[in-house]
Amino acid sequence: MTPKRHNHASRQTPSDNDTVLDAVRDCVLAVGVRRTTMTDVARRAGLSRMTLYRRWPDVRSLVGDLMTREWIAVATGAVPGPGQDTDTRSRMVEGLVAGVEAFRAHPLFRKIVDVDPELLLPYVLDRRGASQEALLELLADVLEEGHADGSVRRAHTGRQARAVLLVVQSFALSLRTMTDEDDAELTPAALLAELRTILERTLTP
Repeated sequence: MTPKRHNHASRQTPSDNDTVLDAVRDCVLAVGVRRTTMTDVARRAGLSRMTLYRRWPDVRSLVGDLMTREWIAVATGAVPGPGQDTDTRSRMVEGLVAGVEAFRAHPLFRKIVDVDPELLLPYVLDRRGASQEALLELLADVLEEGHADGSVRRAHTGRQARAVLLVVQSFALSLRTMTDEDDAELTPAALLAELRTILERTLTP
């Protein structure tokens, strides 16, 4: 749910970028996106403003690259490794449910939702961002593995990946609007269990 990466940023080394993105993260967690300035980021990163502007045109582009880094790390970290007793579909479903839970608990996501929720709207209503494109690639790779071992229903891989991401994204972004802590059947855990069922049923051959 982020803008496409900028070419000027991609030419930097990963360590250079991470230093800047770590500084952006610290600023956003402290004061939110709207109150973060390029001056603040440059100071935290130990760079001049001009150096920063040569790589990124504004704070939003910085935050976009930060979100891409953080969301992809959540997604890849949530997927269980191959196991003798689990097929691709089972690992995929567990990884997606765990990913939704981790995404909702992520400090950056929580800060943006609480302080700058309008940043997410374009990627829900209007267009795909870089993190969504990267997630679609990850999903497509796993779906193809599932097609190959017979554990995932065969379908057009790109369409199937997009449908799965639509489902998972809605749970990640909107789950708290549908929970009721006073009802044991409508807690976050109960709804995540429902997500697991939805994914199992849509992916089972």
